[in-house]
Formats: sequence, structure tokens, C-alpha cells
Amino acid sequence: MSIDDISIKVTDLHSIGSIDALLNEIATRLQRFITQGETSMIDLKSLPFAPAEYEGLRTALGRGEASARLETIGDSELYETHYPGVWWVTHYNVEGDVIADLIEIAAVPAILHSQPEDVRDGLERLQQQLSQKE
Repeated sequence: MSIDDISIKVTDLHSIGSIDALLNEIATRLQRFITQGETSMIDLKSLPFAPAEYEGLRTALGRGEASARLETIGDSELYETHYPGVWWVTHYNVEGDVIADLIEIAAVPAILHSQPEDVRDGLERLQQQLSQKE
């Protein structure tokens, strides 16, 4: 037997521990959302994650059926993970760089909620359109 015959498997226990710790935090926040209605966000860009940890977290959370894409100054991509109430929200600048990467615990991400002033403006435009048909 030579050294070439020895099987070596390298694992990054730090990565595994970081992902597990974050999944536990998400579970705790999801429990608070269920019991108290408390929504929350975790800023992934503020965490010292390596690229492989991001991918490990994406794999662990999976992808559910609901998703949305916003086209504003910079695009935003939102999708519910395999766990209802746990959303992965990514905001991009106009160059396509990620400027915010968040896990949001909520029934619907806050950015998708219509703002009261926008609803009022929409009503005004609809009323103007209707009055032009009379």
C-alpha cells in the first residue's frame, strides 16, 4: 500500500457549524413568527460566510414554490424557501452586483407590501381613468 492508496476526505467543520448555527437561528425566529407574529430579517452580507457556506445554506433551505422579481432602480429577487415563512431576498444595484442578501421571516416579504401612499396614488389614477370614460 502506498500513500496514494489512502483515501482522504477534507471537510470544513467551521462551515458546517456556521450553517447549523444559522439554521437554528432561523428556526427560533420562525417559532417567534408563528407564536407572536414577529417578523425578522437576517442580513447575510453581515455574516462572515465563505462562498461555499452561502451555497450550503441555499442547499439546506431549498427553494419553495413562491417567488417574485421586482424591477426597480436595481432588480430584486425573492423566493420562499422550502420552509414556508422563510424567504431569501436578494437586491441588486443597476450593475447587477448584490447589494443586500437577506433571510426574511414573514408571511410575505416587507418589500412586496404596498405602501399606503402608493395605494392612494393608485386609487387617484384609477378614479381619473374612470372619470375620463364618463
